[in-house]
Amino acid sequence: MTASPVWRDLYGMTQDGVRLHLRDYGDAKSPLPPIVCLPGLTRNAADFDDLARALTHDNSRRVLVLESRGRGGSEWAKKPEDYSIPVEVGDLIHMLDILAIKRAVFVGTSRGGLLTMVLATLRPDLIVASVLNDIGPVIEPAGLLRIKSYVGKSVLLPDFSVATAALSRSHGPFFPALSAEDWNVFARGTWSEGQGGLSLSYDPAISSTLKDYDPEAPAPDLWPFWQALATKPCLIIRGELSDLFTEQTAQKMAQGKSHCAIHLVPGQGHAPLLRDQPTMQAIAGFIETSDVA
Repeated sequence: MTASPVWRDLYGMTQDGVRLHLRDYGDAKSPLPPIVCLPGLTRNAADFDDLARALTHDNSRRVLVLESRGRGGSEWAKKPEDYSIPVEVGDLIHMLDILAIKRAVFVGTSRGGLLTMVLATLRPDLIVASVLNDIGPVIEPAGLLRIKSYVGKSVLLPDFSVATAALSRSHGPFFPALSAEDWNVFARGTWSEGQGGLSLSYDPAISSTLKDYDPEAPAPDLWPFWQALATKPCLIIRGELSDLFTEQTAQKMAQGKSHCAIHLVPGQGHAPLLRDQPTMQAIAGFIETSDVA
């Protein structure tokens, strides 16, 4: 990973006055549809750095990475209930309008993929194609309960060596294929340096989105959202060891849709880091195909 930034920092204000941050890579004047990357529930733009660099290596493409409210460089929500899919989709549409983005390829990890599916029902005109990273219309309770168990547990850590060790202990069973560098990158996207040590790179109040989750309650029917998105080309990425997104769901999503493909990431769970060469090449190839579709 290159140390010097190759992106521009952009900021925009939501309609309720929350300042959001985006990373802007590549050629802002490219005639090709830009790629809009949307991180997971507690994640931020750092998760897409390697992919964005790869997709803009010849500077012929623009990649925008939006950090939702409460994540990374974006301001925290004014109240916990604003950490919701409807609010965040509204923020996304508003930011695209500010940037005059009329059509784009969307790459969504986990919650970012859910935002993409909901966007397809509200503004299908914005979507050229999509990449969904380890998410679909069926979300496994085991995965949600595991995420609920650690989200928002804010403890200051002294340095990144401790943070990396802690992360590898808690997530190691789901990511046995990661290298030491992968774990370091993973940790640096999870914690930020500040006074007194490392703190989480997100608002702990985001945990409110899962506080009332009941695995025994009927799950919402998300298949209509997928069907809205599936009218356009889609690459479905699944981590081999994912406990949130099953192979059965991925196969059902792609069934009968020649324009939807599945890419499996070996040795990774929820959600794949999108920095291994086969996965980045699969995404780049899919996007090139969507350019001429």
